Amino acid sequence: MIQQLILSGIIAGSIYALIAIGFTIIYRTIKFFNFAHGVVYAAGAYLAYALFFLLKLNPILSFFLSLAMAALLGIAIDRLAYRPLRKHNAPSLIYLIASFGVFIFIQNLIQLIFGAQILTLRTGPVKEGYNILGAVITNIQVLIIGVSLILFFLGWLFILKTKLGKAIRAVSDDPVGARVVGINSERIILVAFAIGSALAGAAGILISLETNIEPTMGLNAILKGIIASIVGGVGNIPGALFGGLFLGLAENLGIWKIQAGWKDTIAFVILIIFLLLRPSGIMGVKTEKEKI
Repeated sequence: MIQQLILSGIIAGSIYALIAIGFTIIYRTIKFFNFAHGVVYAAGAYLAYALFFLLKLNPILSFFLSLAMAALLGIAIDRLAYRPLRKHNAPSLIYLIASFGVFIFIQNLIQLIFGAQILTLRTGPVKEGYNILGAVITNIQVLIIGVSLILFFLGWLFILKTKLGKAIRAVSDDPVGARVVGINSERIILVAFAIGSALAGAAGILISLETNIEPTMGLNAILKGIIASIVGGVGNIPGALFGGLFLGLAENLGIWKIQAGWKDTIAFVILIIFLLLRPSGIMGVKTEKEKI
């Protein structure tokens, strides 16, 4: 029993970590909680559904095309909603309200196009899983964990090693200094939204291989991603992995003796505890800077 709960926690945690790293990459450049990130997660799943089931494309091609379209959606959100606010030096509260507005608009648009019914990306018969140390894991679950962790580490390496990644870190640490040395902050923000949104879309597609798709799926996802980010230290990319796995394991082990409906409550209790313990960040990391 406990082995299966740990496995379920790792699966959920890998998805939370993928959402959290995408959220973190965007947060580093714009310095506010982009709640619209959650609806990009949902859009990724619906885009994959449309490409695979409606247009009958190859599943791998559908996956990568969905990532590209999720990236374009993230760019569109920034260009249409956030860039005008930056030009007018809007306060953080206005950004927060705008992100909620974008979330609600796109969520309703998804429901208008696809309907409110529950959909699924799963195909074919359910196959028996493999027994590993007393826990049963299926091929789909192996795929979810593997792809999530691969994408997470690719995102981390991008920020750590590439020229664009270093530019994102420079804009995050000192926007004025970055402009002085010739870094185009608007271009960097665009790149951050593209990569962060693609990772959110990937998370939505992967989880939809295991669970159902519904228009409101993005709200719970972004809340878990934000909690994972706070647990790991907001702006800390390695911490996002720790936070995601910690949250996934805590949720699933927490329902060992209580009902599964308490999962979300457990997540919010964890959030409150971490905020009380260290409101300025976790693991010794400041909220707006990352030490890699």
